[in-house]
Amino acid sequence: MNSIGQGLDRVDGRLKVTGGALYSAEHALPRLAHGMMVQATIPNGRIAAFDLAAAQAMPGVIAIVTPMNAPRLPKQEKPAPGAQANPRLSLLQDDRVQYNGQPIAIVVAESFAQARAAAHRVGVRYTPEPAALDFAKAKQHLRKAPTQPNRPADTSRGNVPGGMARAAVKLDHTYETPLENHNPMEPHATTASWDGDKLTLFDSTQNVTGVRKTAAKTFGIAPENIHVVCPFVGGGFGSKGTTWSHVMLAALAARVTGRPVRLALERTQMYGPVGARPMTEQRLQLGAARTGKLTAQVHHTICSTSFVDDFSEPCSAITRVLYQSDSLQTTQKMATMNLGVQTYMRAPGESSGSFALESAMDELAYALKMDPVALRLQNYAEKDPEKDQPFSSKSLRECYRVGAERFGWAKRNPEPRSMRAGNTLVGWGMATATYPANRQKAKASAIIRADGTALVRSGTHDLGTGTYTIMSQIAADALGLPVAQVTFELGDSTMPEAPVSGGSQTTASVGPAVHAAASAARDKLIAVAVADTASPLAGSSASDILAADGWLTHRSDPARRERFTAIIARNGGAAIQADSEAAPGDEKKQYAMHAFGAVFVEVHVDADLGTVRVPRVVGVYGIGKLMNAKTGHSQLLGGVVWGIGMGLMEKTEIDSRTGRALNANLADYHVPVNADIGVVDVSVVEEHDPYINALGAKGIGEIGIVGVAAALANAVYHATGKRIRSLPITPDKLL
Repeated sequence: MNSIGQGLDRVDGRLKVTGGALYSAEHALPRLAHGMMVQATIPNGRIAAFDLAAAQAMPGVIAIVTPMNAPRLPKQEKPAPGAQANPRLSLLQDDRVQYNGQPIAIVVAESFAQARAAAHRVGVRYTPEPAALDFAKAKQHLRKAPTQPNRPADTSRGNVPGGMARAAVKLDHTYETPLENHNPMEPHATTASWDGDKLTLFDSTQNVTGVRKTAAKTFGIAPENIHVVCPFVGGGFGSKGTTWSHVMLAALAARVTGRPVRLALERTQMYGPVGARPMTEQRLQLGAARTGKLTAQVHHTICSTSFVDDFSEPCSAITRVLYQSDSLQTTQKMATMNLGVQTYMRAPGESSGSFALESAMDELAYALKMDPVALRLQNYAEKDPEKDQPFSSKSLRECYRVGAERFGWAKRNPEPRSMRAGNTLVGWGMATATYPANRQKAKASAIIRADGTALVRSGTHDLGTGTYTIMSQIAADALGLPVAQVTFELGDSTMPEAPVSGGSQTTASVGPAVHAAASAARDKLIAVAVADTASPLAGSSASDILAADGWLTHRSDPARRERFTAIIARNGGAAIQADSEAAPGDEKKQYAMHAFGAVFVEVHVDADLGTVRVPRVVGVYGIGKLMNAKTGHSQLLGGVVWGIGMGLMEKTEIDSRTGRALNANLADYHVPVNADIGVVDVSVVEEHDPYINALGAKGIGEIGIVGVAAALANAVYHATGKRIRSLPITPDKLL
């Protein structure tokens, strides 16, 4: 019996389509009140005064919490041990305003509508100060980016000046990506309730453990007094991996009012207070011999950051690992602006960085009159160039081969504007994808119950990615039970601790812990059976026993078998439980671990109007062992769709006078809809990775977006002869 890899339907699917799945803004609590943030309308300055009279007179208003009356919280110095790296929070502790949209007050009322109406009546008088809202001007005062874990800000290897001097062909271009917002289907929401000094938070989060630790630090209470619940997340994409101000503000408002408070953000409130992808300017310099062999690479990145706290988009991380070259230099600098704190967004660094690197590689291919795939193969890295380590597994050559065949790449005429269909210009482009195979320590528990079913738990999350289903499959195979007899529970801080569901690491981290806990419970059951003189398996060696379909069976004598239920019933009926932990060892000191892929795109460009359509995309990926063919396909397809949005549509427009997001809604902030998407053909190649973890599984949540924007830009150049180096690729740039 082996359910791993099968395309099983989501075990939580029925709950979601029938409305049975409860999200954070749907948990009903007695005496529930509703909160609404009041946000700053200036980008920089101080609050001089509030005028609350009109708002306080509105029906249903319970309280209005401002910096003038908010309870004082413990001073926030250093992050609590184990807490995620949160930005400094805006918790109404002072009158400072550092971006338009910053939370400056909370209105609490009997209903959401009443809270919303009263919030709009809160009057605020400011003392404005000059604001930094122009990226070009902010770049005049650059700061070095902080070093992130395993990602130094700057790197250098080899002799870059010498490599450039030897190069027969050189290019030097700058590529730009804009500010982008996450826009998950479910906006951020938190419901907070106090019982004495005990706090319960129903929060839409990618990290229940991180929220718990942050709340403990914020309010100065023990973590064991905080309970965070999040059984379902309606999309996060990185924005919910961080604990933002509204989470703690909901708890603050609940403490002030003595009632449970739900604080649900409106769509417009998702622009500023809960992160965004930073805008970047990336200068790529490549030098190559006539053969196409790279002699030097230089990747300088400047990204926007906030006065509230720093976040650096590690764009050059992909350049450091993807191609073999004699020499390389990368730098990361930040331009500080009066914007909300920027944060992780699907494939942070790799998505923005791949647009620059893979566009530059395409430009180099044209300069060398070389096929873009052949150029990449010429510079194929057999081991990690940065760490000088072998890869734990790498199937990129196969991805290129399969992708080119499925796409029909050999039929491509390489000359720009050479392929047409009537008045439509046809372009073909490609790019490489990669993303690190991340993993952290995780814990899980497994219980085999007297009725032969099993309950498995871990404090992880399902962002819509299929975690419930995948973990059920992993546990079922380890236990020797059908998937239908396994219940997997997650999303609760009282469960065994798991890491943040970000960085494409949930399956690679939690999967091995679930497998270990389920295997341990199965082994305990086997031990009971072989020690039971009444069992047909009595006296057998544990290694001789197989578990499958709810039976224990002797390997060499299948007639000797017994059901799980019979063994447990005869031995007192008590459930059998095991707790386990799985953690990475020294393998990352020996191997570089990445997933890889190849993306091929066809575009149709209207020769007169400059509109771009994408009739088909082929993406082929090497991601280790695929846990579920159906959910895995969905993850990769979703990444490709978002890559199309990144390439052609997405940009947060900031008013240069007020710092306000002008398109803070789904009418004006364009994302792809079904009508924008043609045929998306995604597949995976067979890949065995014996080092990443016991399951051989790498993450796939983010690699699907990597390289898509570059492949689009390369296809647009092939179609039109116009090289677009600034995203998104809109018709005005092609006219």
